Amino acid sequence: MAAASRCWRGGTGAPIWGAMDETMRHGARSGARPFVVIARLKPKPLAAGQLLCALALAALVIAQARGDTAGEVAASIVFGDAAMTALMALALLGLVWFRRLWRWRHAYVRHDGSMLYRGGSARWPLALVRGVVAARSGLGLETLRLVVDDDSEVTRELVKLALLEGSAEAVRGGVMFAAAGMRAAPGGVTVN
Repeated sequence: MAAASRCWRGGTGAPIWGAMDETMRHGARSGARPFVVIARLKPKPLAAGQLLCALALAALVIAQARGDTAGEVAASIVFGDAAMTALMALALLGLVWFRRLWRWRHAYVRHDGSMLYRGGSARWPLALVRGVVAARSGLGLETLRLVVDDDSEVTRELVKLALLEGSAEAVRGGVMFAAAGMRAAPGGVTVN
């Protein structure tokens, strides 16, 4: 009983819980299958993106705010210059996007044995995964893209290489190893 109370107060059991991923702890509590993490995201670019978007949003709001009363200031921020309002909306969307990536940085690409998950927004059955390819987007950013056998000619973005912690080959090998476990005969899978 004393060991259990020390665990919750940060005693001897705290390092064990601290070493586990957030997603693993939630899966263990809910009775769901635990996740296997394949790819994590670098924290520094995500923190920098959040900071830059927040600073841009604050600067745009300050530049747009005019008036003597709170109502006039709010009206000038929302209904003032349309270009400034659009830039504020863009900065807010960037802040939300970077915050969402920050939330999933420790387990961005993961699987539970039957489904492959990317962040909190996308999932694919492992049985339909056929490959992982590297591609360059229209902006010149390199990404790993998922080839899924679902009668579609489109690949799905898995992770941007600039945000990926670790190597692209390790992610590709991890995804293909997990997908091969769902098929009868795993073939040509390399795990780094």
